[in-house]
Amino acid sequence: MNRRTFLATSALGTAAVTCFGEDFQPRLTIVLNPDDPASSRGLLAGSDKPFPVGFGKSGVLPAGSSFRGGCSLLGTFRINAILSADQFEMTESLIEQSGKSRDWLTENLFSNMSSIDFDGDGEGGEYGDAFFSLEPVDSKAVQPFHFGEYKNTFRWYSYAIHGTQDEERIGKCITGGCVNVSKASVAKLLGVLKLGDTVLIQHP
Repeated sequence: MNRRTFLATSALGTAAVTCFGEDFQPRLTIVLNPDDPASSRGLLAGSDKPFPVGFGKSGVLPAGSSFRGGCSLLGTFRINAILSADQFEMTESLIEQSGKSRDWLTENLFSNMSSIDFDGDGEGGEYGDAFFSLEPVDSKAVQPFHFGEYKNTFRWYSYAIHGTQDEERIGKCITGGCVNVSKASVAKLLGVLKLGDTVLIQHP
């Protein structure tokens, strides 16, 4: 996928601009291509260096849909939490929803989530080095996102961009629905993305 193709306006992109105004520019744009997963890319505003991504093993769902396991949601999103070993940012409404204190979440949430062995291989770390939680802003659909116990571990369940412990997953339809990025891309995103930033996820 060349840069011109990556930045080409799609029907979804046009809808997002209409929703937010003509000057709308997302902080991060991600293009997911189920027909050619290896061409799927993310691009930060102001950058000319797209990076590869992995996404849902069952493909994509159109903007306005409810999240479903195995599928990646298209649409416009705001980052409502940034979680890593060294960084904790979360909207006050989510903190209140968790029923935990900010201090407890800062100390425990990401390490808890990282400890979960989702695929039964005896290893955790399946979120890689960071988890950027995404809240749909162009949809009124009920979403299944919630705090709760999974395998006796308290976690935040949400659609997200996150790292991976297996970089061979990048560029493939292979995840439980979230968007996977490499360790290097996670490090770059951690240095740039902020709470409340807008992310556009679209089809080519």
